[in-house]
Amino acid sequence: MAAITFNNFSYAYKHTQKALDNISITVEQGSFTAVIGRSGAGKTTLCLAVAGAVPHYFGGSLAGSVTVDNMSTQTTAMHDLAQSVGTVLQDYETQLVTMTVEEEVAFSLENRGLGRNEIAACVSETLAKVGLTGFEKKEVSALSGGQKQRLVIASVLASNPKILVLDEPTSALDPEGTESIYKLLAELNKEYGITIIVVEHETARVLPYADQFILMENGQCIQSADPDQVLTYMWKHQIYTEAIPPLWELKLTLQDQTGVRFSAWRNEQDAVDELRKALKKEACISA
Repeated sequence: MAAITFNNFSYAYKHTQKALDNISITVEQGSFTAVIGRSGAGKTTLCLAVAGAVPHYFGGSLAGSVTVDNMSTQTTAMHDLAQSVGTVLQDYETQLVTMTVEEEVAFSLENRGLGRNEIAACVSETLAKVGLTGFEKKEVSALSGGQKQRLVIASVLASNPKILVLDEPTSALDPEGTESIYKLLAELNKEYGITIIVVEHETARVLPYADQFILMENGQCIQSADPDQVLTYMWKHQIYTEAIPPLWELKLTLQDQTGVRFSAWRNEQDAVDELRKALKKEACISA
């Protein structure tokens, strides 16, 4: 079942150049999707279209349609879309508006008119989901970058959205913080069935978790498929090759040189295991 559908969707901000050009893609419910491409390819605009900020906030002109959770983004108010779509901006700290952790998560719930006991229970449950139990009274300013990122995700999750959209969620984090955030997103995806969409420049970061890559180039969707297909397409057509993980450069080079088809490596261990098996098989044949 589709969570998000773009149907021949084009969009231009308040100028004539198209930011998105005839986009037709589907994101399935419960999937983990990474939107990849060079700077200026249209990745952020694509995510803003899912949240309804395009066109409701930014104006501009458009053609075609975007449907999110069976709602048209053109005819549905952003407030109503926000019940289904939670958005985490690239500059996520701008979304933090209160003094303490529990106040931050409670803020959106208070705006929805929930009672005190219901809010307290929801705050506790949501902080547990993102690994911030025990931080309730901690000041937001005292949190680390990774903890602030988790808090923003918690404040968005408090509204119980079906879809979570994140624009370069780990761009300001160190490798340890990056891995931690992606493991959290994978857990939210697998355990709670939340559809995840992330914009990511470093494909190696998201490769272990994503089941769909959307490759953007000059406002167009060049490919939308599983990571194996998209990375192979990028290699064969020499598109955005700088984003192909070194592990996959090795894999694709070996495939070209040997004719052997390897599986879809998600991490170094996958590569080590399969190459070891291939070498053992070759040794047995040679013997």
